[in-house]
Amino acid sequence: MKAQQAPSPYQTRFAVDAPVSAGLGALSITGLLLVQKKDGLTDAQLAALNKNDIPKFDRFSAGYYSDKAQTAGDLIVYPSLVIAPALLALDADVRGRYGQVLGLYLQTMLAADATFTMSVGNITRYRPFLYGTQGGGDRNSKISTNSFFAGHTAHTAAASFFAAKVYHDFHPDSKLKPLVWTAAALVPAAEGYTRIKAGKHFLSDNIVGYAVGATAGILVPQLHKKKGRTLSIAPLQGINVNGYSYSGLSFTKQL
Repeated sequence: MKAQQAPSPYQTRFAVDAPVSAGLGALSITGLLLVQKKDGLTDAQLAALNKNDIPKFDRFSAGYYSDKAQTAGDLIVYPSLVIAPALLALDADVRGRYGQVLGLYLQTMLAADATFTMSVGNITRYRPFLYGTQGGGDRNSKISTNSFFAGHTAHTAAASFFAAKVYHDFHPDSKLKPLVWTAAALVPAAEGYTRIKAGKHFLSDNIVGYAVGATAGILVPQLHKKKGRTLSIAPLQGINVNGYSYSGLSFTKQL
């Protein structure tokens, strides 16, 4: 006897979601093309940089540079993009709707990526390491102007918060929810820390990246969540305390 498939909390339509995902993909590509048109800094421009021009709340990391922190950040972000949906596949209820969940995951990551690439493609902000002396040839590279906002942090947050949101929606009564949400919050925070120590992004870049990724991870599944019946009507009959019979309709509103 075949086990009954658990109901999905989401409603998707290929005719709607496919064009939306394609549009987000097109925006991502457009942003990347804009990045390719940016110019790097000349030696004269580098020499003219002054950390006093940086807002005070970001100034502490001006000149930071660390290859180890860069590697640590890469070891968080790239595996997390695979681990997040893989962990969801371990859940039997989610696995029964895995095709739908993967479609939502793709749309989530495309939403985060489109926002990121369009931002770095149109906004020039110098990376923190440029205010020091390290970085070698990267100091003159066009990617050295891509500090706003933190893409690694955004993508990590999108993946982790998506996984937490999907688990939450499939298991709204689970006692593991606080642990799941805490893990979802800590992973991109750790990624943001490595990006600051590596000299790739300022604190504000990471805060914005974190917010963009978390918003995409939560909002995309939420927008696809099924709307429950808010009002139900059923026949009602019985006998009151005085012994009189009654009949009518029962109206129940779901809160």
